[in-house]
Amino acid sequence: MWYDMGERKMMVLKIVVLAGGLSTERAVSLVTGVGVCRALRENGHRAVLADLYLGLEDVPEDLESLFDAPDGLCPEARIDAEAPDLEAVRKSRRDQSARVFGPNVLELCQLADVVFVGLHGQDGEDGRVQAAFDLLGIPYTGSGYLAAGVSMSKVMTKRVMDAEGLPTPEWKLLQYKAEDAHKLAAELPMPCVVKTPAGGSSLGVFLPEDRKALEDVLVKALEFGPEVLIEKRIYGRELTVGVLGDKALPPLEVLPAGGEFDYAAKYQAGGAQEVLVEGITEEQQKEMGELALRLHRALGMEVYSRTDFILDSDGKFWILELNSLPGMTPGSLVPKMAKAAGMSYNQLCEEIITQSLALKRR
Repeated sequence: MWYDMGERKMMVLKIVVLAGGLSTERAVSLVTGVGVCRALRENGHRAVLADLYLGLEDVPEDLESLFDAPDGLCPEARIDAEAPDLEAVRKSRRDQSARVFGPNVLELCQLADVVFVGLHGQDGEDGRVQAAFDLLGIPYTGSGYLAAGVSMSKVMTKRVMDAEGLPTPEWKLLQYKAEDAHKLAAELPMPCVVKTPAGGSSLGVFLPEDRKALEDVLVKALEFGPEVLIEKRIYGRELTVGVLGDKALPPLEVLPAGGEFDYAAKYQAGGAQEVLVEGITEEQQKEMGELALRLHRALGMEVYSRTDFILDSDGKFWILELNSLPGMTPGSLVPKMAKAAGMSYNQLCEEIITQSLALKRR
């Protein structure tokens, strides 16, 4: 079966939009999944949303009939000011299994023509889901397991940037105990940024303004894991560039309402503005796009990614990190960049599907 999208004839596909999971970015993922699923259904596809961790309970005997379920089984999804209560999510799973894949998720994915990976954070951006799909021969969107796994680690990404000669703030990796925080806070250079190596959506990123605050966040950061990345803080304009295929998208500038682009600023109404970059030269914009493409390729990214920058007062770009599965809510950064390039949200979702299916995974 085929349908028309503008001048392009597209084949109607069975698509599972995989979202949710058991990550601190669960809520962001579900909003992404709902947006993508509805866009793909508007495009004419048989798309259905599945929660990676909670799965699908009480399914019909004919599992394939779910691709025609009303509204693609999209849940009511929203992003609250605080990260989700993952323990409550665990307790809500009926079978109480430790499996990453919830009931009937893999079975449904095996019936799909492609899985749109709408996951964020652990169990989505770390490559494990992609590795499972590769082993099972399930087509999926975005980068492969190795690139996803490397880029999920801020430490590994830093090492790649250093090896490639890409400009990134000075950094060091620390392992310590909570009782060491006071001594470390007195010794570490300031100003600095404290990051957990595998966090996303600005969760686990701290910007201490003084040494007392630094001591507090050094203790807080240990809640995310035993390793902590300390980075020299660069002051300047917060810019971000998306890559789609082999081209850089128009860059955006992030203007947080409260001064910091934290989790609440990213996802709450009025928390931040994202505007097209002004006041830089065409050469600077080209340079930023080329840096994003260099990191995208160095990490082995495929189809799309987003790279975050600081532009300092001397006009130098500093790469902070790369997102292998950037947010795809209708109001997220990459869809806004695509819109600036003349591509609608629905067209962007379609292009990600088309480019992903063209890849040879093995």
